[in-house]
Amino acid sequence: MMAISIHASAIVDDGAQIGEGSRIWHFAHVCGGARIGRGVSLGQNVFVGNRVEIGDRCKVQNNVSVYDNVTLEEDVFCGPSMVFTNVHNPRALIERKNEYRDTRVKRGATLGANCTIVCGVTVGTFAFVGAGAVVSRDVPDFALMVGVPARQIGWISAFGERLDLPLTGANKTICPHTGDRYALRDGRVIRTEAGA
Repeated sequence: MMAISIHASAIVDDGAQIGEGSRIWHFAHVCGGARIGRGVSLGQNVFVGNRVEIGDRCKVQNNVSVYDNVTLEEDVFCGPSMVFTNVHNPRALIERKNEYRDTRVKRGATLGANCTIVCGVTVGTFAFVGAGAVVSRDVPDFALMVGVPARQIGWISAFGERLDLPLTGANKTICPHTGDRYALRDGRVIRTEAGA
């Protein structure tokens, strides 16, 4: 069993569930209702809300706030200072906690530094959101997204390399690093792992 490492300056409220081997660094705050998996790294100044689930082996870099109603599946990377929201139309003078929208980031996705994920969207499996992008719509599996607002410019492998596939149509390619096969059909990329 691997020990949980919590820096002395971090605050972990009673009731928070933290999996073995997880590391919580300087000045982080984890609220009591949070559920954090095994082998997770929460960087300096990270905030994790009460109604948050973070899957195994996620890496949440410095200065990220993971607010209520955000779910990170396993192996998600959140780059430094990227932003989640949970209310679509916030006002300081109007309480809207009953209007939080669910946000889900699927397995293996990367959210680049300083990007913004507007609440209510799903970011697909192994998708890659570039630094500074603003995502306000669902992102397909394996999609490469950049810009403000974010737009898809290509497809990316589970290894993290751009795939030689068009945005639309039908086509196939193989990842040179892993041998995994990727097929584009009807606007979706399907992966078949090497040896399968």
